[in-house]
Amino acid sequence: MKSLALGMMTWMLLCSATLLPAQETSGVSPQQLAAAREKALEFLKTSQREDGSWTSSEAPGVTGLVTFGLLAGGCPADDPAIEKAIKHLLTFTQPDGGIYFPKTHHGNYETAITMMVLSAANSNGQYADALSKAEKHVRGLQWDESEKIDKSDVKFGGAGYGRTGDRPDLSNTVFFLEALQATGAKSDDPAVQNALVFLSRCQNLETEFNTTPFPAKVNDGGFYYTPAAGGNSQAGNTPEGGLRSYGSMTYAGLKSMVYAGLNKDDPRVKAATDWIRKFYTVEENPGLSQQGVYYYYQMFAKALSTLEVDEFEDAAGQKHDWRKELSGELISRQQANGSWVNENSRWMEGDPNLATAYALMALKYTSPLPMKK
Repeated sequence: MKSLALGMMTWMLLCSATLLPAQETSGVSPQQLAAAREKALEFLKTSQREDGSWTSSEAPGVTGLVTFGLLAGGCPADDPAIEKAIKHLLTFTQPDGGIYFPKTHHGNYETAITMMVLSAANSNGQYADALSKAEKHVRGLQWDESEKIDKSDVKFGGAGYGRTGDRPDLSNTVFFLEALQATGAKSDDPAVQNALVFLSRCQNLETEFNTTPFPAKVNDGGFYYTPAAGGNSQAGNTPEGGLRSYGSMTYAGLKSMVYAGLNKDDPRVKAATDWIRKFYTVEENPGLSQQGVYYYYQMFAKALSTLEVDEFEDAAGQKHDWRKELSGELISRQQANGSWVNENSRWMEGDPNLATAYALMALKYTSPLPMKK
């Protein structure tokens, strides 16, 4: 996971509200959950800028994530805030079909996020043309045969931010896959299967699917950021030069592998599941503490929902009602004004707009609500 603000205007909305008193996880009621969502929606509606954006008028990635968060929180697509946001996002439509701010060259990242928004709001097919062109654009950015690279190349199947000559990473590949899934791509889609090649090389697991030098140095089944360009883990390296596994990427990798068609008996899925059993928590992003914790929460929720488990058993044999534990933790962290904000501002989570969007995405899976179109 790399800075969401890379190349963008960095801006932080200061929030002086105090944290609500912590609540017992077991005490979270449907009414409390609904109230938390409503307060969050109201916060985001009031923090929206006049031009329809959030945080920066030149950061469609952030605006797209906030818009998607509103939709995930139950805000209908015909709400004025959503319509205004989509109108703003579509001003970034480029001749190549992508939807991005040209100066930051985030063609994959920003287009993929906007595709997720348009798909969720596409009740009357009004965005079908934009989605078709955007899908073609992001597919063209995936590292595959069209870049004249062999399947043995560590970049193969991955997606990066979208810059010319960029290297792929797991976080952007996940956004790419979520955009394809939103537009109807199935697990047997060639782009999805190519992405699985890259996903497997982001896992600390020695198999025929990952023959890079990194897994042998850790081999714990977790995931890291990228094996490309010499390899990188946002959690750092081991003394032997291995790439440390960490929570957000492990949940991201696990859910993406299942989406790509792997079943629970596949060694890659079993190894990743064993890693999260060992490091299960809703208190931090394992391996990174509070860094990127809200990004972690929405990946945590998506992955465990994808596994279709109501109770998740950790390595010590303790069973967790993960939905209840996650919602309880999030409610305990919510600010009095309805927002969430991370005191650790890495990856722009010091921006309450972005952190609140991630929290709403996570809460969607604690008591799923259909996105209203």
